Amino acid sequence: MNRLALVLVIIGALNWLLVGLFKFDLVASIFGGSAAILSRVVYTIIGLAGIYAISFLFRNLHHET
Repeated sequence: MNRLALVLVIIGALNWLLVGLFKFDLVASIFGGSAAILSRVVYTIIGLAGIYAISFLFRNLHHET
């Protein structure tokens, strides 16, 4: 689960990099536009992976003490 979340977060970050540099939304272009239901599902899954990845920040705190 951790690796899947990390892969999805990386995909999301790369997509935002493309948006920032080239105004090109790869997810939207693959799945039929940013308002398409499939694009929204992908955005939601990537967002949930990002929320899950927040827990990575706090896992090492317990091991360091």
